[in-house]
Amino acid sequence: MASQATLTNAVEEYLAQLATHASPATVAAYRQDLAAFCQFADQRGVTQASALDTTLARAFLGTERSRGLAPRTLARRRAALSRFADALVERHVLVDNPIQLLRTPKQPSHLPKPLDVDALSRFLDTPHDGSPLSLRDQAMLELFYSSGLRLAELAALDVNHLAANHVRVMGKGSKPRQVPVGRRAQQALTAWLACRASWVDSAETALFVGQRGQRLGHRAIQKRLAQLSVMRGLPEHLHPHRLRHSFASHLLESSQDLRAVQELLGHANLSTTQVYTRLDWQHLAESYDAAHPRAKRRPSGSES
Repeated sequence: MASQATLTNAVEEYLAQLATHASPATVAAYRQDLAAFCQFADQRGVTQASALDTTLARAFLGTERSRGLAPRTLARRRAALSRFADALVERHVLVDNPIQLLRTPKQPSHLPKPLDVDALSRFLDTPHDGSPLSLRDQAMLELFYSSGLRLAELAALDVNHLAANHVRVMGKGSKPRQVPVGRRAQQALTAWLACRASWVDSAETALFVGQRGQRLGHRAIQKRLAQLSVMRGLPEHLHPHRLRHSFASHLLESSQDLRAVQELLGHANLSTTQVYTRLDWQHLAESYDAAHPRAKRRPSGSES
């Protein structure tokens, strides 16, 4: 009977089902979260999936908090438990989801710092030796900044995802979207594709590959960006999310179109875009002074 399923078996069944539609990174993260919960439950003699309740979940999250886990990690732990509980409800192991009664840990509201526009332009325009490695690196850099891609999105690109002026990506939650590709990125990609064949056989579909002809992994891309920042004299650490945030901030400062930036980033909620982007305060202040009826300056001499 479903109601007699052990907690560990129920978790494995849920993760197997999750893997059919979620990214490998999401599955790996949830596996870690739910493994921690199973260990916690086992230490308290809880072995049945039907025993998952609010008291047990609250005690687990409290213990994790006392271990010093960051709010973001705690929020993910809660999300993993909640989605697992939803799956148990669907299988009639639980009557309702007990995790919904628990608050999501409050997240810090700090903003990542975008790169300066001029410094980033100088970095991207730094001459290179024209080797296949340099052409590949330049194409990755330009595409990250041109289209605001996540690391996982760029790493998963295949050659056939490219079109004349846009690229098709698979975002979080397996949500596809099309993102424009700027002129400089198009030029860099054309140059890279012209020599890519010298590194791969006809069966390889990945857009970005290493010198052995295999798809570049996340860590390899991160490491290469960090190396390029040193080689090209960028006085700041460079990582993929920094380029994504710079894309969003620079575009928003120029266009003031938050909805458009939301679509380009692939954010489901506008509030997420507001966290990842930085509005130009001076522009906002000027717009407020010009538009708000209670903010307009009084003519000189009108005060009594």
